[in-house]
Amino acid sequence: MTDLFSPLTIRGVTLPNRIGISPMCQYCCADDGKPTDWHLAHLLQRALGGAGMVMVEATAVLPEGRITPGDVGLWEDGQIPAHARLAAAIAHAGAVPAIQIGHAGRKASRAPAWVDEPASPGWEIVSSANLPMGHFAAPRPMTEAEILDLPAAFAATAKRAVAAGYKVIELHGAHGYLMHQFLSPISNTRNDQWGGDFEGRTRLPLAIAQAVRKAVGEDVPLFLRISHTDWIEGGWTTAESIALSKRMAALGIDLIDVSSGGIDPSQKIVLGPGYQVPGAEAVKQGAGVLVSAVGLITEPEQAQAIITEGRADLVLLARATLRDPYWPMRAAVALGRVDAIRTPPQYDRAWGSIARMAMRVETGAPMPPLG
Repeated sequence: MTDLFSPLTIRGVTLPNRIGISPMCQYCCADDGKPTDWHLAHLLQRALGGAGMVMVEATAVLPEGRITPGDVGLWEDGQIPAHARLAAAIAHAGAVPAIQIGHAGRKASRAPAWVDEPASPGWEIVSSANLPMGHFAAPRPMTEAEILDLPAAFAATAKRAVAAGYKVIELHGAHGYLMHQFLSPISNTRNDQWGGDFEGRTRLPLAIAQAVRKAVGEDVPLFLRISHTDWIEGGWTTAESIALSKRMAALGIDLIDVSSGGIDPSQKIVLGPGYQVPGAEAVKQGAGVLVSAVGLITEPEQAQAIITEGRADLVLLARATLRDPYWPMRAAVALGRVDAIRTPPQYDRAWGSIARMAMRVETGAPMPPLG
């Protein structure tokens, strides 16, 4: 039976289990967009904790696509070495290194998440239309030329990600960021080929996916994160997410990472444990694609049921692993699957005494220099 600790192979990449670390912005880069030692320590601990995949936070494809001045970027070759350090460290710890790439659109040029203010100094923000996000500044509608340039920007960043050593790439089309701003009728009121009906609103995200697949070749798994619903009357719907996912799969997207919301403060989200899992299940069944589930998944038994019941193929954890980087090890003990996970030998005195976990001897060897 497939369970939380079963491997998952997508194209040429095998995740050792069905637990992934979601991308979580840290907002602490310098203005050059290069990951720092904070990112290295943060992500390495979660890889050591036993997750099958660790995904680097939303990484900007253009400088103006950053949410904040402290965001990670990969818009130029000079940023590759810092990313290579992250990918190498994650891989050394036994997890598959992954990265999410995106553009913030009208949610760009902000201060860090814990400071509800514009960035200072900030920069001009762009979007599908001139509609602001709540109390944020109004964006400038993107020109036709700017829109046509975006797929190439995503593709170039994806190629740099592969060069840095990332094995999985995710396109960020959720949470009210630029791709989502084009998808949703709440934020996209254009009357040209990039707006209007479903065909127009999905045109840019589909073009981005096609360009990225062509850029990285056939061996690299590609994920797409979507908000399956806007939680707003008249907004993007789960039915549209299913239709989009079918088209994305035909273009070479391997897994749909199903989240929700983020397009407008007027959203009315019904929160509860695993509240987004029904959306993931709907996309999986309706589009016939691999999906990941995310959102208030906190307990091992809960995550296990999502996989064993076939509601999703991968579980992504975020806040639960900020509280406990070793959540996967704890889950293996709770679920009686210590046979499927290995502990760093440096930590055997802690975990080996609890559950006789096998040691991952490779992690006990000196870590190669990370540059």
